[in-house]
Amino acid sequence: MQTGPHIVSDVMTRAVIAVGRDAPFKDIVRLMERWKLSALPVLEGEGRVIGVLSEADLLPKEEFREGVPDRFTQRERLSDLAKAGALTAEDAMSSPAVTVHGTTTLAEAARIMARRNVKRLPVIDGEGKLEGVVSRSDLLKVFLRDDEDLTEEVRHEVVDRLFPLSADHIRVEVSDGVVTLTGWVDGAELIPVAERLARAVEGIVDVRCHLAGAGGPR
Repeated sequence: MQTGPHIVSDVMTRAVIAVGRDAPFKDIVRLMERWKLSALPVLEGEGRVIGVLSEADLLPKEEFREGVPDRFTQRERLSDLAKAGALTAEDAMSSPAVTVHGTTTLAEAARIMARRNVKRLPVIDGEGKLEGVVSRSDLLKVFLRDDEDLTEEVRHEVVDRLFPLSADHIRVEVSDGVVTLTGWVDGAELIPVAERLARAVEGIVDVRCHLAGAGGPR
């Protein structure tokens, strides 16, 4: 059983398709189509990530195929217009790349994806070299943890730590990722903390807290 926050290296894909900065435009499209990818890291040297190429980076070539748009669009879409003339990965890539480290928690990786509106993130080491890629679907893998594993973690990390004197009187049940806490505790003021910590366990879908104790509701 793994306890504590899961990290990116636990779920990332290690076998990654990537391209160099000089990769031709059509080769990039072929790779994406062959491997059913929506984005590729762009590397230089011994694997240092210098950018990311997504489908959105490549689409301007088709969008602006019929000519130069009106002046308003030109002002608003200068970057995309430049990418419309791309011949290589370096011409079209988004740089610097939005990346994470293998030690980044899954929650933080999810926040970065939401904040930067990206579907996947290159995972780099301390020297900026590619170690893998983590996608939205990778982050959701924590919800595949079985109920028994979740039960053990909630009991060990929440119940045993917060209520050592009454742990034997607390029942922890998990069904389809929903944890139910039932019993009498030796510190009612810690019940909200227990609920919050249980909800923070990776893979928990919801928490139903029916704990009671001295100073709290029976």
